[in-house]
Formats: sequence, C-alpha cells, structure tokens
Amino acid sequence: MVHQLLEIARRWDDAGSLEVHEESNRFVLEFSSPREVRYSHTSPVNVASVPQRSPFRYPGGKTWLVPYAREWLRKRPRQPVRLIEPFAGGAIISLTTAFEALAKQVIFAESDEGVAAVWRVILNGHADWLASKIVEFDLTEHNVRDCLSSKAASLQDLAFQTILRNRVQRGGIMAPGAGLVKLGEDGRGLKSRWYPETLARRIREINHIKDKMSFVQGDGMVLIEEHQADKDAAFYIDPPYTVAARRLYVYWQLDHERLFHLMERCRGDFLMSYDNTAEIAELARRHHFEARPIAMKNTHHAKMTELLIGKDLSWMD
Repeated sequence: MVHQLLEIARRWDDAGSLEVHEESNRFVLEFSSPREVRYSHTSPVNVASVPQRSPFRYPGGKTWLVPYAREWLRKRPRQPVRLIEPFAGGAIISLTTAFEALAKQVIFAESDEGVAAVWRVILNGHADWLASKIVEFDLTEHNVRDCLSSKAASLQDLAFQTILRNRVQRGGIMAPGAGLVKLGEDGRGLKSRWYPETLARRIREINHIKDKMSFVQGDGMVLIEEHQADKDAAFYIDPPYTVAARRLYVYWQLDHERLFHLMERCRGDFLMSYDNTAEIAELARRHHFEARPIAMKNTHHAKMTELLIGKDLSWMD
C-alpha cells in the first residue's frame, strides 16, 4: 500500500492535473500529461510549474532553471551517459535528470558537511529513518533550539539537524549567523516552511531512484578533474556566486579563474549558471565560451538576470 501511495504521489507531482471520478463502484484517478513549461530568456520561469524534488529550500536554488536544463540535455546529439554536478547543494538539476531519465547516471558532489550528510543518509539505506524522524518531530521553538544547539551524535542526526536548520532559518540560509524565521508566511512562524509529510515523501521518492545517483562528499573541482577526459559526460556547474556567496554558504570561497580553465579543458559538454557580473562575463569571453543573460526571480520575487554559460548555446534559439 505504501509503495502504491508513493507512486500516486510521484505521478501527481509530474502530472499537469489530476481528476478523480467514480466508475463501477470504485474511484479512478486520471492524470493528464504535464504541460510544456513556457519560458524565454526575458520572462522568468514560474517555479510552481516545475516538479519540486529536493528536500532543501536552498538559497540560490535552481528550480527555475529546470526547463533550461531539460532542453539542454534533450537537444544534445545523443543522451549523455553521465550528468555531473560538482556543486550540488539542493541538487535539483541532478534530481530532475535522474527522475526524468535525461542521463543514464548522475554523479553529484557537495563539500558542506551537513548537506552532504543528508545526501549520504538518503542514498545509503537510511531514507526511511530520516523521513520518519521528520514526520515525528514536534516542531516547537524550544525543540528547534534544543536540536540545533546539540552536537550531532551520528551522521543521521546531522542529516536531520541540517534539514531542520534549512527549513526554520530565514531564507533557508545555513551559514553562521543566520537567525530563525520569525513571522514567516501567513504568520505561521517556524512552521511556514516545515511540511513534514511533503519532505518525507520527497525523501522516500529519491530513495526509489538511488541506484541512478552517486554522491561524493568533497571538492567539486576534484570531481571535474576526474571526469575531464569523459566525452560522454555533461556537466552542470552552479558554483558559489561571486557576490552573495559569503553570506549564504559555509563553503563560499572558490577560484573562479581555475574553474573556467578546468571547463575549457573538459571534453564533455557543460552548462554553467552564474551571477551576471562584468567579471564573469569577461571570464567567459577570455575562455571562448558563449554567455547569455536570462531572467529569474530571487527569493524576494525581485526580477533579476543570471548568466548561462556554455561552449554552444544555440539550443536556446
């Protein structure tokens, strides 16, 4: 029964709509095919039209980029054998690729110990434990402060602490100094981003496709170097940005020049998303990459632009 309910929930997530009607003394669920998401480089993607796969509410998350990533992977001459995401964070592109079979294998990395603990727990046999812990947790301010101030006794405890911190701190920011949500959405306070049943379902669904995914805890640059000669790999690169990274992430420092140099030497294709600054545009120009600004909305719903960078962006035309 549990597996059937999860399958219904998964199909509902993917579907454009769900209708229920009675037929021969039984209820029948009808799922319609998902509509193609409409977007352009001048019009931001409506993230509500994109399946939410990640248990994280991640600052700088890339749910809005999913339609672009789909198109990039689908318009390649042949399906990539591997998608490699070296700076995964909430890993929405890796998750979308695995769920929608846009590549045969997904390899993703993260250096943050807490975020890495979540992925290690989900993909290594403890997804049900984490899902149950989330559902059973009594979310009060006392319990939240007590949990977050305690030293994690195990990898599983660290994973739960990380999910909790991500959901109850302002903007999902997990860097030192981030405070707890106060009013939150509709005055719900700490519970405004705490959806235990939804989070548990997402975690269990990821567990179902874990054989397609490999997680590496560590330096994303090293992962790129290991696969530089792999012509069958496609890289999605979403590094800590040059402007906002310091206040958003624990591990925010990055040698951007070195990253561009590594990508220039990769045999496989790649897609980068970056903050739209003169510095990054100049790096792209010097390394002979194409760069295009695209519209997006930040967590405060302000319209902004980011840069998409690649060897060939003609698939966007």
